[in-house]
Amino acid sequence: MLPDFKNKIVLAPMEDVTEPPFRLICKRLGADILYTEFISSEGLIRDARKAREKLLFFPEERPLAIQIYGGNEESMAESARICESADPDFIDINCGCWVKDVALRGAGAGLLKDLSKMQRIAEAVMSNTKLPVTLKTRLGWDENSIVIVEIAKIMESIGIKALTVHCRLRGQGNKGDADWSWIKRIKDSGVKIPIILNGNVKSPEDVKFAFDTYQADAVMIGQGAINNQWIFRQSKEYISTGKFTEPEIDEKIDICIQHLKLNCSSKGEIRGVMELRKFYSGYLKGLPNISRFRMELMSIKEMEPVIEKLNEIREYYSEQV
Repeated sequence: MLPDFKNKIVLAPMEDVTEPPFRLICKRLGADILYTEFISSEGLIRDARKAREKLLFFPEERPLAIQIYGGNEESMAESARICESADPDFIDINCGCWVKDVALRGAGAGLLKDLSKMQRIAEAVMSNTKLPVTLKTRLGWDENSIVIVEIAKIMESIGIKALTVHCRLRGQGNKGDADWSWIKRIKDSGVKIPIILNGNVKSPEDVKFAFDTYQADAVMIGQGAINNQWIFRQSKEYISTGKFTEPEIDEKIDICIQHLKLNCSSKGEIRGVMELRKFYSGYLKGLPNISRFRMELMSIKEMEPVIEKLNEIREYYSEQV
């Protein structure tokens, strides 16, 4: 059954980021709904190891969507059947990835140039699964082809259950301003399915502003969660009270160690340590003169020495209070 999106704060699907350990940490810190990294439909039907690994998730992560992408209707339909066997709560179709290897091959944001094909792919996925199907896309290919209201009406008419809108154009990638006003324009057009706002959501203030001003049913956070894993909890606090608290040093270190152990358990020690490095800045954000410690962490390749260094950081900053 599709989760209730109303007033929910959602973790965005991000390649090489939203793997199970990071998703689980975000869930524990207040994320309401999670998405896997996007998964190639061609990889799934060819039984590619990397694609199949992305189907795995912890039970604690629910509600969770598996997100798939592709430009071939038959492949997308078959991949929907494979995804259903993994037992997610729903399936999401990526029609927004901007990178050339995807978009210029007629998948992801490439479908913004052919809305009839986008519709056929969505229908093919829905026809091959009993799970609810949602879709994520962008405003349009460029400033001369903003088609998001038309897309919303098409997707609602064929039975897509919710639409996530990354409020940038394909050419913007993940840079520049996101035009959130299109969310309200979609709502004002009469579309009734949940509309999820995404793009350049960086703070609890942004989350509240998106809900209050643009009538988003839900807000999806991507890069903002890499830089601040507490943004989900803080956003809920800010919506409720008008203020939010920063985590203390003990919690920062404890959650970082949790993430490290999850990483090493699921990926192996060396890979688990190496792939945690992208998150150190977020976990240690706001600590004065942290760059020396962070550089030391970046040079460590084994779990226990990382834990020792993190506890050294804990002790150092506890004494500064």
